[in-house]
Amino acid sequence: MNRFFLIANKDKDKDFIMTGKIKALIENMGGECYIRKSDVPENASSKYSYTNPDEIPENIDCIIVLGGDGTLILAARDLVRLDIPFIGVNFGNLGYLAEVEKQDIEETIYKLIEGKYNIESRIMLSGTVYRDGEELKSNVALNDIVVGRSGSLRVIDFNIYVDGIFLNQYTADGIIIATPTGSTAYNLSAGGPIVEPSANIVVLTPVCAHTLNTRSVVLSAESGIEIEICEDRHNTADCCDDEKIVSFDGNSNIKLIPGDRIKISKSELDTKIVKLSNKSFVEILQKKMSIK
Repeated sequence: MNRFFLIANKDKDKDFIMTGKIKALIENMGGECYIRKSDVPENASSKYSYTNPDEIPENIDCIIVLGGDGTLILAARDLVRLDIPFIGVNFGNLGYLAEVEKQDIEETIYKLIEGKYNIESRIMLSGTVYRDGEELKSNVALNDIVVGRSGSLRVIDFNIYVDGIFLNQYTADGIIIATPTGSTAYNLSAGGPIVEPSANIVVLTPVCAHTLNTRSVVLSAESGIEIEICEDRHNTADCCDDEKIVSFDGNSNIKLIPGDRIKISKSELDTKIVKLSNKSFVEILQKKMSIK
């Protein structure tokens, strides 16, 4: 690798100090470096974009993202069609995706330029919302697609179908459809399983389901999943239909109404992550889980 594009989260890299250091390191080692100084906050809403694909110069070998896992995920979604591998420098907490620590920057740049790395493909999900049989909107997600609520404390009633077969009806705060990459995010917080990143599966995890026998369901990534939003059981004047939403990696929210259907499948796109460490997933997981 010789040509790099840097995306820096201003909230994480104050005054872009580390960004400047990395640029200097790359150039001192004979590489080329271009910078996108993003002022987008980590909890950005759907109106924000980390970068426009048209802003990326030609023949970029690697995109380096400075921030946390959230920064990398949003950047990957924005640029996934460019098919450029990503590597993340961890300015966050756990950093499952952004595996490079700040103190290891110089060694990281050396390995990238010298070709001492592997590239790991991560599956993504494609989701499409249908209303009255017509396509409303589509998007992709690296971590998860989540059906939830944005305002009211009322639960949501929805049906789940897998490959056209009815699976279950849920009464819950929502449901998470997670990739292996996203298994350590919201899915984990909701009690779902941790999945090895290279696995070709998806996980369905209800959020605070109102039943005693509801657990996560693990499916092949080739499965077609459909979520049907049911009529509100309260059906009162103060119950707002627009309190139900579907989100893609925590943003790009789409408001839902009863009768809407969300069809989810494995995307034809994937995200390529640069791996420098030879440590197994279990070794990395043990280290992350031991952090207090």
